[in-house]
Amino acid sequence: MLYNLYEAQRAWLSGACVAASAISDWATSPWNPLSHTGLGPVVSSAMEVFTHAAQPRGKPAFDIETVTVDGRTWPVTESLVLHRPFGNLLHFHHAGLAADAPKLLIVAPMSGHYATLLRGTVARMVERAHVYITDWADAKLVPLSEGRFDLDDYIDHVIGFLEHTGPDTHMLAVCQPSVPAYAATAVMGAERHPCRPLSLTMMGGPIDTREAPTSVNDVAVNNSIAWFKSNVIATVPLTYPGAGRKVYPGFLQLTGFLSMNLQAHLRSHYQLFQHLVAGDGESADATKAFYEEYRSVCDMTADFYLQTVEQVFQKHALPKGELMHRGKPVDPGAITDTALLAIEGEKDDISGIGQTRAALTIATNLPDARKRYFMAPEVGHYGIFNGSKWRRTIAPVVEEWMAAHSSRDEKPGGKGLRAVR
Repeated sequence: MLYNLYEAQRAWLSGACVAASAISDWATSPWNPLSHTGLGPVVSSAMEVFTHAAQPRGKPAFDIETVTVDGRTWPVTESLVLHRPFGNLLHFHHAGLAADAPKLLIVAPMSGHYATLLRGTVARMVERAHVYITDWADAKLVPLSEGRFDLDDYIDHVIGFLEHTGPDTHMLAVCQPSVPAYAATAVMGAERHPCRPLSLTMMGGPIDTREAPTSVNDVAVNNSIAWFKSNVIATVPLTYPGAGRKVYPGFLQLTGFLSMNLQAHLRSHYQLFQHLVAGDGESADATKAFYEEYRSVCDMTADFYLQTVEQVFQKHALPKGELMHRGKPVDPGAITDTALLAIEGEKDDISGIGQTRAALTIATNLPDARKRYFMAPEVGHYGIFNGSKWRRTIAPVVEEWMAAHSSRDEKPGGKGLRAVR
């Protein structure tokens, strides 16, 4: 019922957006007398803001066409290298990469947004690396015949992607996938798998949410799994290929994202209105570009979502040594030669300070020379992996760490476990 009500609302908003767009055009038409007064631009801008905020959105494209390295611009090639029903593996590269350029698997979050949320991450790292990224599917588009997808499957997919990229691959996990990426590394380490990653970088990830809990953690621990099943899980309607699948819908996730900082989002849209009235197209376009990505959301399977809430946020299974994968315990102590880099943002209000750093503490059999912690000053959650501070301050740390651990041989020196700002 919930999903059907949303679909009805979406259909109504689609019609309202068409009407608002027509009014916006009419308000600035030279044939309209009001367009020659101050009222025309105001009406047009108001209708444009409404259209932008309300119109339905699909999956964005990465659109990384070129990259500039050392003053030279290269075309970037994007290719699909592995297809799976619940997620593809994409490869980005360019002809200017060095012959010994590292391979980097970026594990994108399965948390409501598409992998394109990491467009800035990919664009920066592809400058000097072969970049692979997990392009997770929208669960409402995956037929029931493809089976279920839960936390075990997520870990299996990460392992499978690493097997595809082959030995000597580095891995980077942004936010939510820090836990399954860490688990996959531990599982592969226990097996001495030849494709276990050379390094794993975790950025703003909920490894141990008992450290500095945020409002996200509060919602997870203050409600039972039964409450989540009753209030946020819906059934995909017949209009989609995944009809009948139980999901945590993207529209509910977006509502949660917006409500966490509602005043800031309202202020941003009011500023967008002001920019449009003033004719400041550059500022207006910047705001629109952000919300085009931010408001593009997808569904995730109920199995994966509920298991993540329970195991990561309620039971803290990984740091307590209680996380299971296919019936076997995930042992953080099995990580003995994959270099770990934990990155946190000083102003992160999603993953609190210390939640990601815990990954270093529980890797009890990993030498300190293969552990590093980096605190990014004056950086919030999204600034960890996107924006100017990511490009200029954080990405070089990741590249340096990858270069320092380009093989499993111990290398003397390095910054090791000590905190770096």
